[in-house]
Amino acid sequence: MAEEPETNEAFLREVDDELRRSELEAFWKKWGRWLIGGTLASLALFGGWLYWQDQQRKAAGIEAEKLSAALEDARGGRIDEAAKQIDGVATSTSDGYRASALFAKAGIALQKGDVKAAIASYATIAGDANVAEPWRNLALVRQTALEFDGLKPELIIQRLEKLAVKGNPWFGSAGEMVAIAYLKHGKPKLAGKIFNEIGKDEQVPESIRARTVQLASAIEALPGGATTETQAK
Repeated sequence: MAEEPETNEAFLREVDDELRRSELEAFWKKWGRWLIGGTLASLALFGGWLYWQDQQRKAAGIEAEKLSAALEDARGGRIDEAAKQIDGVATSTSDGYRASALFAKAGIALQKGDVKAAIASYATIAGDANVAEPWRNLALVRQTALEFDGLKPELIIQRLEKLAVKGNPWFGSAGEMVAIAYLKHGKPKLAGKIFNEIGKDEQVPESIRARTVQLASAIEALPGGATTETQAK
């Protein structure tokens, strides 16, 4: 009688094992092919992703070579050759390479005296939400500088007023254009305030600071610190 519990335990283990085998077989018959199919699909997707990554790296390497060759051609005075290389990168799916190519394209256009083409390249960068904001801001400043004489003062102010604040990297360039726009718009006090702020900002390039200090002094020297145009009004 002492061996009976052990016999029962062995029997129960056998029943339990058999039950598990039966459940496993039933599960496999029902879901096995789907599991295999899912595994194969996952492997295929992973393989496709690796292939895509490899192709992206290769494409980026080619675009980098084209951009480098274009800049070398431009430095060597081979402008037409540089322009051809740049055109191939200016439509890149890589935001960084595309923006770099468009900046280079604008520079080449200016070398050729084609201001309209340069403006178009800068405008494309400035309006591309996928490009990093610092690059968009730089493009907007350069675009506005090229268009400045043909733009209404209020449009210049609207474009650049967010950049024309102390602490912004483009405070000097954007602020100077906004201040001059205020002068043209008949608002010398606002212009003088910006000129003074730029002149005191040591983060702004010395050439811009010196120029704005002179402009601020000129405004203050006017009767009442205002332009004759404003006084007439």
